[in-house]
Amino acid sequence: MTSLAQHQASRSDGEFANGWKVLLAAMVGVTCGASPIPFNLIGFTVEPLSAEFGWNRTEIILPATIYGLIASLMAPVFGWLSDRYGVRTVALWSVFAFAVALAAVALTPTANTASTLYIYYGLWAVIGLVGIGSTPVTWSRAINLWFVRHRGLALGILLMGTSVAALFVPKLGVWAMGRFGWRVMFALMALLPLLVALPLAWRYFREPRPEERPEALVTSDGRLVGRTLRDAMRGYRFYIMWISISIVAGCYSGAFVNMPAILKDAGISAQSAASIMGVLGIGIFAGRMITGALLDRFWQGFVAFPLLCLPALTCAILMGGHVSLAMAGVAAFFLGFAAGAEADLIAYLAGRYYGMAHYGKIYGMLYMPFGIASAFSSIVYAYVRDVTGSYDAILLVAMIGFVGGGALLLTLGRYPESFDDEDPEPFAAAPQPLP
Repeated sequence: MTSLAQHQASRSDGEFANGWKVLLAAMVGVTCGASPIPFNLIGFTVEPLSAEFGWNRTEIILPATIYGLIASLMAPVFGWLSDRYGVRTVALWSVFAFAVALAAVALTPTANTASTLYIYYGLWAVIGLVGIGSTPVTWSRAINLWFVRHRGLALGILLMGTSVAALFVPKLGVWAMGRFGWRVMFALMALLPLLVALPLAWRYFREPRPEERPEALVTSDGRLVGRTLRDAMRGYRFYIMWISISIVAGCYSGAFVNMPAILKDAGISAQSAASIMGVLGIGIFAGRMITGALLDRFWQGFVAFPLLCLPALTCAILMGGHVSLAMAGVAAFFLGFAAGAEADLIAYLAGRYYGMAHYGKIYGMLYMPFGIASAFSSIVYAYVRDVTGSYDAILLVAMIGFVGGGALLLTLGRYPESFDDEDPEPFAAAPQPLP
């Protein structure tokens, strides 16, 4: 089998020429998928839902946690489906189902009864059940198969879709809500996956055919190689990744969601805080592109650890009361940069350490702690603020967590040069997807 280094040298010039259409379709799929759209919309429904039903803020925001938890638990299932039936089939059906489920939120009963809230929650639960296949859980599998030499950069471009969504989805949602109401807003936003992402993915998104697969990823008879999920879970690396992802996601998500409130406590006006959140978005964009490029050139530990220390500086800046506008901007940029880095790392590490034969299941299992920790993190931050009157205690915990979570990745060791030279844990070829 050709070594990974030899293969990279032989195909480095042709990866983007061969795979750019797939990458574009996947990036648009991420942009219009269930990863960014729900979280970019639900915060703006507090006022209209409170006015119509009298629900409190916690009741209105809780669907984000419901959706996040269910989607996280479904991630390994959709990963298995992608491995078994092919990622194209799973992604296309999930994009369609996500569009239908998102539009169905508009059907929330108008009657202000006790059951209305639970019906509303049920509709969000359906989004979690069907929508996870429209997230990087599926799209990243195909990108990992098309790109080897420039895999990090390609994954950075793919995940840039969430940054793109943050630029226009809130504005479009607020406009639609102001013009037509919150129900029609959900129906209109469902047109993004249905009329934008789905046609583009139908036309261009696919895995490489057996003869197009990079030699480093296949056996001599053309089948993909890589560890099974069971064998991956026998090794220490899997649990190191699980713990690191859980810690960093738990520290990050709450800081992101509560950032406007943290800035307000620090004496920064709402208008200035909105501008600072824009700086955070720029940080996410930069983090994804730069991290991806660095991962193509250096071992992940040398990249991940220093980058995940940046939000520790964010916590240090925000602790203790008043913060200048300039320093708040620096803090937001560092936090965003690390967020971009972490999202890249999950997909990158799954492919580099475990191969592609069972990538979907393994990535889904690694995505699970990310989603669960993120779902609970914002509530924990808010609870600490309510109990102590300050965010300082949770920021101190997060500061330690960012450094510790990043340091854990230093223990993962080298990448396998090829998938036949790596130790006691056996590799297995994946079954061919059904037609």
